[in-house]
Amino acid sequence: MILWHPWRWLRDRYPDVVVLHTPLPAGRMGRLSGMEILLDHRLTQAERRCTLTHELVHIERRGAEHPSPAVEESLVEQETARRLITLGQLVDAFRWLRHPDLPALAEHLWVDQQTALTRMQHLDPLEVAEIEHACDGDWSWIMPREESA
Repeated sequence: MILWHPWRWLRDRYPDVVVLHTPLPAGRMGRLSGMEILLDHRLTQAERRCTLTHELVHIERRGAEHPSPAVEESLVEQETARRLITLGQLVDAFRWLRHPDLPALAEHLWVDQQTALTRMQHLDPLEVAEIEHACDGDWSWIMPREESA
């Protein structure tokens, strides 16, 4: 199984794009600015991996963005999650963890919690069936509740 490697993808496909590790405003993990990807210098390795992939997907979608910024961001988040978390990795996670909470699942998959959540929220029925089959029906996922503002 070939896994997505955002740093290799960046090197091979976008040699002119520069990645800078810099302080960003609170709550901001990354930003795309022309041919620069800015990553907050406080990110964990998993967060850097996810944020870099997210910004690379934005680069790839240039010229084909959805007119709604909210829809575009959702599409980018879904593609990021699909690249970083294969179905095989999900099957492996549920075989090992069986009934993980979000932090355990994210840690096992080497992604941030938002990326793991996005992947789980957008499983298609065939993916659910594959996980179910691989785990002999002994797996569960309870979607975390949205926190109230």
